[in-house]
Amino acid sequence: MRAFGLATVATTIMVATVAADERFDRSLEMLAPAERLEQLCDYTAMTRIRTEKKEFRPDRAVANAMAEPRANGDTLEVTGGAFRSKKKWYALTYRCTATPDHLKIVTFNYAVGEEIPEAKWASFGLWQ
Repeated sequence: MRAFGLATVATTIMVATVAADERFDRSLEMLAPAERLEQLCDYTAMTRIRTEKKEFRPDRAVANAMAEPRANGDTLEVTGGAFRSKKKWYALTYRCTATPDHLKIVTFNYAVGEEIPEAKWASFGLWQ
């Protein structure tokens, strides 16, 4: 019986995740292409970090926290980004290439940096 309960919880989480992804995909379609690229890449950063680095639980990513991102066609290069996990902010860099409609990721590489001291949050436009 316990195995059934765990399977039910896992299925519920998967269905909720798929529904959230579908809502995100629909919301992307309402944005201008440049904004769409940044939102898609930030969302991908959070998803990949959450999946690949179990010590983090990102709930927010910002491409322009410490430096403006550079867009070149369908590629966004972020050298001064940040993400929030467990009420702390961490430096983030990534290179993200999307399809021409900016609705799907083609390639994504990232690196998590050091924790950003709370004393610097306000100067970077970050919040609790």
